[in-house]
Amino acid sequence: MDSSSAQPLSGVRVIDFTQVMLGPSATQVLADYGADVIKIERPGAGDLSRSSIPDDPDGLDNPVFRSLNRNKRSIALDLRKAEGREIIYDLVRTADVVVNNFRAGVMERMGFGYEQLSKINPRIICAFGSGFGQAGPLSHKGGQDILAQALSGVMRRKCNDDEPLTVYATALCDYTAGMHLVQAILLALLQREKTGRGQQVAVSLFESMLAMQMQEAAMWLHRGKDLSWGSYPLTGCFATTDGAVVLVGAFKANPLQDICKALELPDLSADPRYATFQGQVEHKAELQGKFRERFASNTTAYWLARLDEQDLLCSPVLTLAEALGHEQTKLNGTVVTLSGGATTMALIGTPLTMAPDAFQLRRPPPALGADGTAVLTEAGFSAERIAALKAQGIVA
Repeated sequence: MDSSSAQPLSGVRVIDFTQVMLGPSATQVLADYGADVIKIERPGAGDLSRSSIPDDPDGLDNPVFRSLNRNKRSIALDLRKAEGREIIYDLVRTADVVVNNFRAGVMERMGFGYEQLSKINPRIICAFGSGFGQAGPLSHKGGQDILAQALSGVMRRKCNDDEPLTVYATALCDYTAGMHLVQAILLALLQREKTGRGQQVAVSLFESMLAMQMQEAAMWLHRGKDLSWGSYPLTGCFATTDGAVVLVGAFKANPLQDICKALELPDLSADPRYATFQGQVEHKAELQGKFRERFASNTTAYWLARLDEQDLLCSPVLTLAEALGHEQTKLNGTVVTLSGGATTMALIGTPLTMAPDAFQLRRPPPALGADGTAVLTEAGFSAERIAALKAQGIVA
């Protein structure tokens, strides 16, 4: 038996209109686990992430695009023309899922909304990832990670009040919403097994970020108080002579006493000013000043060993390059290699641990429109018709 047939989503076909990160991160998960993901792209341009870095204008060797689009097939269609839209309808007849992350209403205007597609295929699942939702005052806005950070309150969350507002450097909103979109699609596939019918599912960057703050939101809704784990008085990031250490002073009976032992300080927990949590909050600046002075006197390795002796939660603060080269990363098999023609590329694999055949690297990220002929042939198009569509510029 072909090992690909053992994958969880083998036999599931996905029509993928997504681009940039929210949608492609979701459809890549589906593709990694066996789904046949057909990426619908614009002739001559394709997914915006093909050209999102200035040193790769052709999108042929773009690490950003590669990171999100392995195991997919690409067809470039001109959807401004009726013949191009008819091809989508033909593909939908045998598809299971259609995914997009356009602005609200765009798919409907193109003729690809759920109500329209479900008439062609009642089993179709339409999945929609937006910036802010399908209706309401923000639904017209283009969804973007940094905007969602700002509008959801995430950007305002700081460990110290005197820290300037800043953009979080990793696209946590896109990735979180993308994983929520995967969950919605998988749940809809399960429900279809019971009902025989598809449905529309949707997530948004905005809602995903509010959901990520469920603990903080509950504290505000119930008590009217802010909750920030990072602002706790015995938690922080401290420079050493050759790097930095992060310390989480919590989840112990008397963490301050143990920190003082590790840092070779007198037992500050015996001082009435610091004996209670509230006292530590009020004197946080003093306490952390003492910690900073001690950490700055020796190396990262020295202090990690001392903190570990006291079973305190601690870690070095690594760069991404250091994290990628870490022994734990190697042991986990997080970085995978994939061959694409004469090129071998390193990519981040799956964080899920499942049966050996569940996750597979079946194909490299596709060149724009590379699979158009194969996709149309499978859909029943003759060679003559495909040639005509290409001659008219409907298929690139």
